[in-house]
Amino acid sequence: MSVARPERIDRLLSIGAVILFGAAVAAVVRGHDQWRMVPVLIWAHLTTILVATALTPVMLLRVRGDRQHRTIGKVWITAMLATAITSLFIHVSGPGRFSVIHLLSFWTLFQVPLIWWTARHHNITRHRRAVHGMVLGALLVAGFFTFPFHRLLGNWLFG
Repeated sequence: MSVARPERIDRLLSIGAVILFGAAVAAVVRGHDQWRMVPVLIWAHLTTILVATALTPVMLLRVRGDRQHRTIGKVWITAMLATAITSLFIHVSGPGRFSVIHLLSFWTLFQVPLIWWTARHHNITRHRRAVHGMVLGALLVAGFFTFPFHRLLGNWLFG
């Protein structure tokens, strides 16, 4: 079995994931006085995204193609799907109203099964591109946009 070793893009995406994870954990710790006011749905969403973000560098930086990578990948995929599903029930702009960010949720619901399928069918090039796109778009870009615009983590982290 051939194994893929990390490339530069893997290292860059991993650095972004570590920074995002650290910022999110710092925000949660700083917001401890308001934890009771946060709905269970938001906690579920935050938990699943923290799991996916924490696993991203592990998944990208270690040798791939072995049983441990597949196991980590399954947990990561489950966390990403759960994140996307919970996000569909979060409506900041009003009950039942979707915002632009929900387009990313629908994209994730399509893309994550594709990541699994390409891995199962050994289409490694497509699998890697899909993972890189998901990490960049759904984790890093979306994640960093949770800090500005008076969102929960931004309010907790920056006051």
